[in-house]
Amino acid sequence: MADNEGQAPAPPQPEGEQECMCTQDKVLQFLNKMADESGIKDLTDPALAEFLTDSDALKGIRDLFHYPKAGTLPDVDTTLVDPEADSIYLCGNSLGLMPKVTAEVMKEHLDKWAKMGVFGHMTGEVPWAHSDEHCLEGVGRLVGAKKEEVSVCNSLTVNIHVLLTAFYKPTETRHKILLESKAFPSDHYAIESQIRLKGRTVEESMCCLEPREGEETLRTEDIIDYIEKNGDEIAIVFFSGIQYYTGQLFDIKAITEAGHRKGCLVGWDLAHAFANVPLHLHWWDVDFAAWCSYKYGCTGAGSIAGLFVHERFLHDKRERMLGWWSHKMSSRFVMDNVLDLDEGASGYRISNPPIHCVAAMLGSLKIFEQVSLENLRSRSCYLTGYLEYLVKTLFGEDSDKRTTKLSISIITPEDFHQRGCQLSLKFSSPIDVIYPELVKRGVAVDKRYPNVIRVAPVHLYNNYVDVRRFISVLQEVAHIVEDHA
Repeated sequence: MADNEGQAPAPPQPEGEQECMCTQDKVLQFLNKMADESGIKDLTDPALAEFLTDSDALKGIRDLFHYPKAGTLPDVDTTLVDPEADSIYLCGNSLGLMPKVTAEVMKEHLDKWAKMGVFGHMTGEVPWAHSDEHCLEGVGRLVGAKKEEVSVCNSLTVNIHVLLTAFYKPTETRHKILLESKAFPSDHYAIESQIRLKGRTVEESMCCLEPREGEETLRTEDIIDYIEKNGDEIAIVFFSGIQYYTGQLFDIKAITEAGHRKGCLVGWDLAHAFANVPLHLHWWDVDFAAWCSYKYGCTGAGSIAGLFVHERFLHDKRERMLGWWSHKMSSRFVMDNVLDLDEGASGYRISNPPIHCVAAMLGSLKIFEQVSLENLRSRSCYLTGYLEYLVKTLFGEDSDKRTTKLSISIITPEDFHQRGCQLSLKFSSPIDVIYPELVKRGVAVDKRYPNVIRVAPVHLYNNYVDVRRFISVLQEVAHIVEDHA
């Protein structure tokens, strides 16, 4: 380990890494308890959703966001919905909603630009040249890392390239990169290109793990077993923290440990995990990671991303992609073209931070200063548990309460430890008609043809009423589809 003298202390050691005490039994106990208190006997009654929302201790967080009205969404049929009513926005896994404070923060920097011009780089409470550094403490808390271990920079795929360029050093005996077969396309493309750039072939060096036949998600034991049997050939294990399609939350700690036992480096794409579930990257001994911030981080489409490099590499001088911002600030403006490489994650930056993107990150972090991710995680588990109960009760293939021919299964793991805010719903028929009908009624969810819809009740701004309204619209749409079949 590196000498830590003079550095910030490590983040608090997690007591139950990735642990969520929630189970579906506890959700049912909670729903029954609240039903008793409200006098509402039917757990599917929309009135119960209103009671649950009114009783929610974190309900006020929603008011910190701009929540779209149905009439402001494209392709909404205003003869079917009240345009002034809240939309049913369950698509934060693709783009999070805008915090109200973000406009204020951005306006501050627009005004500063207008009044100060170039002097804004080094002047003011948040000098633009140092603006990314003002995010590090808050971002570090969200990923469980020291300030020295995180950087706010670039976009997700650029950061994947930056990290793989530095850490993927294939040899004749250890040259493979292991990932899951349905990783997001950018991960596939980045890894394929990195393999080719290092003089290897994709066919030889890229290993994609498939779930067992008839299963939708990978079993942790199968991942670890593969690493144990083949790890001597694997240079890097690179998985997504949460699988974008299925919503599966991988056991980051266990998989990282398995990779290290076999001498592999282990990196993570945390696009769907950042600000979604508590992370403890420092204590899990993750080598490197990258993430975007515009999903659960709510920083705006394509906004600035982040990366993590463990403090074990604090003084590491490995070859990497370089730019002016890789150079230490203390000597950056000497301009003698002799690199004085910054330490830790800061040395993986390339360019000066785009202030308008950083401003959006600063706005988002003001929200997370008001509520802990651990409390949000608990809320998330009950929201997804409620959604799961309604789907299984009203659309389950074997449910005697199903009122439509359409049935729905959930491909996201039932185990709460293996999922975050998202549930992926698999329909018994194609969704090419179902999805447009949902959109007409002010529903924002994510489609994955031919038959999967990803639904994300986000812990920050969604509530039980949103979930129940979605189910009601889904019932309505199912009957319309049947009538036109």
